[in-house]
Amino acid sequence: METNPFDLTGRTALVTGSSRGIGQALAAGLAAAGAKVVLHGLDPSRLELSRKALAERFGDDRIAAVAFDITDEPSVSLGVAEAEEKAGPVDILVNNAGIQHRVPLLDLAVEDWNRVISTDLTSAFLVGREVARRMLPRGRGKIINIGSVQSDLARPTIGAYTAAKGGLRNLTRAMAAEWAGSGLQINAVAPGYIHTEMTQALVDDVEFNSWICKRTPAGRWGTVDDLTGPVQWLASEASAYVNGQTIFIDGGMTAVV
Repeated sequence: METNPFDLTGRTALVTGSSRGIGQALAAGLAAAGAKVVLHGLDPSRLELSRKALAERFGDDRIAAVAFDITDEPSVSLGVAEAEEKAGPVDILVNNAGIQHRVPLLDLAVEDWNRVISTDLTSAFLVGREVARRMLPRGRGKIINIGSVQSDLARPTIGAYTAAKGGLRNLTRAMAAEWAGSGLQINAVAPGYIHTEMTQALVDDVEFNSWICKRTPAGRWGTVDDLTGPVQWLASEASAYVNGQTIFIDGGMTAVV
């Protein structure tokens, strides 16, 4: 019988920052491909609402949830252990959680710089390392880091975010350099400008919306559905020989000047 290399049935995925937005959409996409999914967030009540919503779609036995601080090493260790207790060994990790802080570099407080770097970059190291410690003895696993077009480009007022996402691209390479030989595939996706609840204000800004549509060869904002397919692919056996790569999902924005 021929098997489907994109099928995730029997696999368990942990998606950080998945109580809403892009993370929740990616979690739903992995569940749709057959995976058991562990949602993650900091707010237990919002996280439980998200768990119930996805459980209604995919079954209560397919959706779990854990709340922990991705920037705190002991909390990460306990959180990953709880995820595996609830759903079984983690086969797929999606490092999605992140924050933004818009201030010119000359006015950026070091506390805010550190907060963005810790949440957007160091957390991927902490959670990725904790999960990899469990994946490596099993000889297989998928880690998918969520970058940004700012992994490769810069705009004014988001210096810390740009530095973090650029670092995440090279962290992805570093993870592949050390863990690929033991059966892990570590890659990243770099979304362009995606229309979500959190970016609605930018979509509603006539001038900015016009700039995005003109700057993007595809002529439109991306959607969360544009991201789920590539993440399903990187989570599946179909991408078994892809390692250390950052896949830009940006309608062609980074391909043109």
